[in-house]
Amino acid sequence: MISTFETLKKLFNEIDAVLDKKIKIYILGGAAMMYRNLKDSTKDIDVVMGSDADVFEKALLKIGFRKKKIGLEYQKMNISYILERADFRIDLFEHAVCSKLFLSKNMIRRSENTLELPKLSVNILANEDIFLFKTITEREGDMVDCSSLAKGGIDWKYLLKEIRFQCAHGQDIWITWIAERIDLLEEKGVDIPIINQLHKLVEEYYKKRF
Repeated sequence: MISTFETLKKLFNEIDAVLDKKIKIYILGGAAMMYRNLKDSTKDIDVVMGSDADVFEKALLKIGFRKKKIGLEYQKMNISYILERADFRIDLFEHAVCSKLFLSKNMIRRSENTLELPKLSVNILANEDIFLFKTITEREGDMVDCSSLAKGGIDWKYLLKEIRFQCAHGQDIWITWIAERIDLLEEKGVDIPIINQLHKLVEEYYKKRF
């Protein structure tokens, strides 16, 4: 279990020292929430990359990480690699999560550069984008994290804009999943100001398909 972001910085410096080229990684999930004081600890580090996932994986193997067999539940999430070393576990996605939600230019632009090393650039995705990624996964605790993110403050106008962009340029079927998950959050007492707009997007999806 990782309980401080300083621990992650030490790991990132290790990775930087063995990289073959300059790369950028984008952190989402529990590690990003821990950085923003929305979570006390995390058991894994979720990383999404637009390119060079093989370069990152090679560096991790050099510093003692080992590949873990991807189970059925994680195959559905379209994880490129799961790598582990002692208390560290990295879930690495290339381009997209669950083959549906992709790392967009808007997400990259809104990310926060938290560590700039000679070869490794570490960026934290915006809370809205972390929330979005977590609504399409089925891992234990993701709904709890969504609730924490929503209560911590979400720019719902931006979130709706990104959802529409993803529907227009990716696989629009995932809107049915995110709407279902957000309905569950609302049932748990989380205020979702864009709920009506999401339901309209679902209706539009079904009208196009049936």
